[in-house]
Amino acid sequence: MPYKVLIVEDHYIVRTFFEMSVKSSEQFAHLLSISNASAALSVCRNNKVDLILMDVMTELGHSGLDAAETIKGLYPDIKIIIVTSVPEYSWLARARKIGVDSFWYKDSHKDSILEVMERTMAGEHIYPDETPLIHIGNATNHEFTERELDILKELTTGDTNAEIAERLCISVATVKTHIQHLMDKTGFKTRTELVAEARGLGIVIKTRRK
Repeated sequence: MPYKVLIVEDHYIVRTFFEMSVKSSEQFAHLLSISNASAALSVCRNNKVDLILMDVMTELGHSGLDAAETIKGLYPDIKIIIVTSVPEYSWLARARKIGVDSFWYKDSHKDSILEVMERTMAGEHIYPDETPLIHIGNATNHEFTERELDILKELTTGDTNAEIAERLCISVATVKTHIQHLMDKTGFKTRTELVAEARGLGIVIKTRRK
């Protein structure tokens, strides 16, 4: 019997591509496509699901990573592949932490989604070594330290340095130092420019957690 695949993707063209990929293989059968990650759990409760292709940012802002964490906790045998085109720095680590089986960037030129599906169902865990390389100002996202990326993500909230420092349990002076390093590396003159560019490129995204 072919493996039954649930597709969670809110972009029509991408969703259609995934459906065509699934239908092109005798190993898989398309069960259903939905655009909102929050509905995935209900589908798993009421159907036999073997594999989920799960986008991270879905309709109405619902997180595919949140949905994947819940589903893995209740149905650990269901394989989940996170699929995204966004280079947000923290998603790879979180996907590993919550037990997501594989992770695939939509613009990947290394393995096709069908290859990743087949290898995942065979028991492999397919993850990229790093996020895609993105140029921001005079730097790239790979030149930032993890702490600098943490600070950059918090800057997107519009909070003050003191509020960010309290949330990250560091000093205000340390926050200011990291911000200055980010400004020096990128060449931006204001934190507003830095934040707007980073958010627009998808390098950091502050998502609503469940």
